[in-house]
Amino acid sequence: MTVDVQPQPRTGAEILVNCLRRQEVDRVFCVPGESYLAVLDALHDAREAVSLVVCRQEGGVTNMAEAYGKLTGRPGVAFVTRGPGATNASIGVHTAFQDSTPMVLFIGQVAREFKDREGFQEVDLVAMFRPLAKWAAEITDPRRIPEYVHRAFQTAIAGRPGPVVLSLPEDMLSEEVAEPVDPGLCAKPLAAAPGEQQMRDFAALLAGSERPLVILGGGGWTAQARDDLLAFAERAEVPISASLRCQDYVPNEHSHYAGHFSVGAEPSLVKNLAEADLVIALGARLGEMTTGGYELLKAPRPRQKLVHIYPDPEELGRVYQADLPINAGLAPFAAALRRLDPGAVPAGRAAWVARLKQDHERSYEPIPTPGPVDLPAIFRHLQEVLPRDTIAVSGAGNYTGWVHKYWRFSTFRSQLAPTSGAMGYSVPAAVAAKLTCPERTVISFNGDGCFLMNGQEMATGVQHGAAVVYIVANNSMYGTIRMHQEREYPTRISGTELRNPDFPMLARAYGLVGLRVERTEDFPAALAEALASPTGGLIELVLPQEALSVRANLSKFRQAALERLGKGA
Repeated sequence: MTVDVQPQPRTGAEILVNCLRRQEVDRVFCVPGESYLAVLDALHDAREAVSLVVCRQEGGVTNMAEAYGKLTGRPGVAFVTRGPGATNASIGVHTAFQDSTPMVLFIGQVAREFKDREGFQEVDLVAMFRPLAKWAAEITDPRRIPEYVHRAFQTAIAGRPGPVVLSLPEDMLSEEVAEPVDPGLCAKPLAAAPGEQQMRDFAALLAGSERPLVILGGGGWTAQARDDLLAFAERAEVPISASLRCQDYVPNEHSHYAGHFSVGAEPSLVKNLAEADLVIALGARLGEMTTGGYELLKAPRPRQKLVHIYPDPEELGRVYQADLPINAGLAPFAAALRRLDPGAVPAGRAAWVARLKQDHERSYEPIPTPGPVDLPAIFRHLQEVLPRDTIAVSGAGNYTGWVHKYWRFSTFRSQLAPTSGAMGYSVPAAVAAKLTCPERTVISFNGDGCFLMNGQEMATGVQHGAAVVYIVANNSMYGTIRMHQEREYPTRISGTELRNPDFPMLARAYGLVGLRVERTEDFPAALAEALASPTGGLIELVLPQEALSVRANLSKFRQAALERLGKGA
């Protein structure tokens, strides 16, 4: 993108937009605010180069920016106003931090002369976001905007990717600068490469392993890095598993893919991890959800030998003490793996790979859902008729267990889901996905509780021409919390029941097709109608409360808890 030094005079907002163009920003997500009106005006002049997506709530803004960052590898850019706008936006910043997604959030702030008086909607934004972001700062001089913007984008994509927050005082944005201002250079990704000795040490550990297992995850992956990893895995006969909600990093049908670790991981995969003698954590932090509360891999010293490759040196040794910690970017390390000579492969390793793959294939065997809507059959039909590169989006809740178990991810960057466990992610993320990849089919999976946290962003999708199919699994409760409630306080229902609106009617009010499915056999026709709609569609799946989780219904949870607590049936 060609961006020239701006002639003088220019406002801070005009300088800022020029810097965004230098950073190759092509889309901005926002809810407008009076504190950054000058930026909106400057974006009007750049509307041919920068698309402005106007959302309905600031949580939708940052969730959309996060999804854009996941799909493209470039920072998602968001603008919101101070105070309530910033607090609404914070959830998406937290997701970007935990998911290692590049993002730059700009927040309008009170004028400099009013700072620290608790002016209208004033919040100390730097203090507020410092724990949630890689870097948070305030720009007080418009002449320094290029410096701050370059650093923000560089920080967002360097090492472990993540969010950056910049506070913009309202009067700073409207202040004019007389002298010419150079927008600076475009930020480029920075990633450390593994040392030669580290690769020799890695090769030695691998040579002595009969049952190695890769656990991949984190941010900063590319399609080339995936290809490099698969070439190594095939040559060295090493199985690959994925950490929480990173199932699309390698094709699930690949001969060396062994499944994924998540909440309630497949028992066979848990058993295989316990039998592994070498764990290669490649980009995965090995957090609480992936490790089953740090029990599947005992912290701080696992029984298995551990190689931990991570782009942030401060994460290495933070929880797990690895036998070989390597500070490296995932793409450089994967490239080094492809060049690595694994030596003679131990005789039993091919059988180990085959066993894990067989176990993974068995994990797709359907577990019937209580009631007349069978979710395994629904997912089977979806994958029979939808393109292989369909983007499957989900938020948080027990309903995601069916997505994780039955969806076979074949294409890199076809899964959008928050490892932060943030409800309300699916609808806005799906809208961003369709805007970013308009040629691909996008399916947004939701629970009834999850959907209503950001369902209003369907309006954003309609306004901007993003035709998404939203599927709402409605069992009239906050299912995850009800599951824990039944386990700890069986029969004592409190705070988890939901009385929901008419979801199809709500969708029609937004301008979409709205459909209700109460029997499995009615789903194919409903899906076809929703896919054919130029504005998208919503399909409500009516489920009984017995449909509590993939492996156990509500009655089983309750009965098991009553027996454990000695209370009988």
